[in-house]
Amino acid sequence: MKGPTRQLQVLDGDDDGALLKVAFASADRIQVDQHFGSSRAFVIYGVNRERAKVLSVAEFAEQEQEQDGNEDKLIGKLDLLDGCAAVYCKACGASAVRQLLSSGIQPIKVSQTTDIHELIEILQTELREGPSAWLARAIQRIEGANGQRFDVMADQTWDE
Repeated sequence: MKGPTRQLQVLDGDDDGALLKVAFASADRIQVDQHFGSSRAFVIYGVNRERAKVLSVAEFAEQEQEQDGNEDKLIGKLDLLDGCAAVYCKACGASAVRQLLSSGIQPIKVSQTTDIHELIEILQTELREGPSAWLARAIQRIEGANGQRFDVMADQTWDE
């Protein structure tokens, strides 16, 4: 499967590594209303304790979104979600759950159509008051990646 047919990426010059990337399977960009495998669109937010901002929106071709058991269609979605800590969706098949978890992405099922902003508020409250196990692991991965980036910079030679 190919990647998204359309993708909007917000470029504001503010590269804040402290933002946790979280994806939402959403056709209308307002509510989580899609099954992961057949989702026509994803909205990716950067979230921390105080703020949240849209990082990108991606749409996939409708004919590629049928629930047909074709595992190849997940590749483009998994590539799109690279670097995300979690993906919120209405449902997610067992194979997709395994692939997401092996990519370090926590699938989170919402039982009904839920507003994205409500889910972000819940996530921010959890960030402030103490993360769940999956969120604590995601934070450790982000902090580890940021620490490695600074270690690499420290190992480089600097001209003064």
